[in-house]
Amino acid sequence: MVSVLLVDDQDLIRVGLRTLLEHEEEFEVAGEAADGLDAVQQALETRPDVVLMDIRMPGIDGLEATRRILGDERLADTKVIVLTTFERDEYVFEALRAGASGFLLKDTAPKALLDAIRTVVDGGALLAPTVTRTVISEFVSASPRSLTPHPNLDLLTDREREVVSLVAEGLNNEEIGRRLYVSPATARTHVSRAMTKLGARDRAQLVVFAYQSGLA
Repeated sequence: MVSVLLVDDQDLIRVGLRTLLEHEEEFEVAGEAADGLDAVQQALETRPDVVLMDIRMPGIDGLEATRRILGDERLADTKVIVLTTFERDEYVFEALRAGASGFLLKDTAPKALLDAIRTVVDGGALLAPTVTRTVISEFVSASPRSLTPHPNLDLLTDREREVVSLVAEGLNNEEIGRRLYVSPATARTHVSRAMTKLGARDRAQLVVFAYQSGLA
């Protein structure tokens, strides 16, 4: 059973999400919160598998709540999915950098939302990397870009650097394999090793590291 904490300051949104999840046998609603502080407290109390996190809320916003939740060792197994209204919301980039597994627009189709939760629980990227990359690139292009290379960047082999760059381009393992003339399994291994060395929670955060380090 996958437990999900619902965080949004709009009652209607939370009711809709709860209704959707309660109709699926594999999911259960761990709780609801209408602001960031309550979200952090409930996350600590319920230890959910996934938090569906709104960004703009009273008190501390979803970005700070995401930082606190993902920065707490007691919640090491909890994943955060950011919910946003605007595709170009600059906070999306900051949320990914804080460790969120990706984002969803609030008008996402119900099936896509359920599939996204499953993907995150299984350790994958929330959405197709191209979608995440679009938001990041739009945010980066809107302001001067300053590189902050990851401290473990030198641990990557040349091939792993190349693979990280391809992940940032939005390529999946099969596409990376075709580009490098290797099998998808080999591409997956390179991605996994790069994630381990850089301490990335998932592919979405690997994209962020690629942009910060100048690999994309």
